[in-house]
Amino acid sequence: MDIDFFKKEKVVKMKEKDKDGVSALNVIINKIMLASIEKRAKGESLSEGDILSLLQKTEKELIEEKSGYEKAGANYLDKVQSLDNQIKTIKSYLPSLMSKEEIQEVILSLDDKSVPNVMRHFKTNFNGKCDMKVVNEVLRSLV
Repeated sequence: MDIDFFKKEKVVKMKEKDKDGVSALNVIINKIMLASIEKRAKGESLSEGDILSLLQKTEKELIEEKSGYEKAGANYLDKVQSLDNQIKTIKSYLPSLMSKEEIQEVILSLDDKSVPNVMRHFKTNFNGKCDMKVVNEVLRSLV
């Protein structure tokens, strides 16, 4: 997945006249472009894990925004529905996250089970494929 992939997906959503999908993809494309510029300034390139992290962050932001509109009342039902559709669009590009059991297997297979080492291992090897809070929970339950 790269920026060109999302641009092509945006064209598909435009042809389908899916305004919410186009909106979600516009946000993703802009965030990828900004992150790419920041990485390039450091002499690095954007990895797929970075893109997955951006997708997850965007999903969380939209969920929070939707929650705010839901609390605001019935006047914003159309906005809530729009945000729901945008969240569905973003979720369609996210892989399923690792389960607690899968995380536990990986932790048990490591030689050094210290917190910094385990967190670094997951950040490096499973970036965007696991929730770091769940990794921390599982690790603390094992210690």
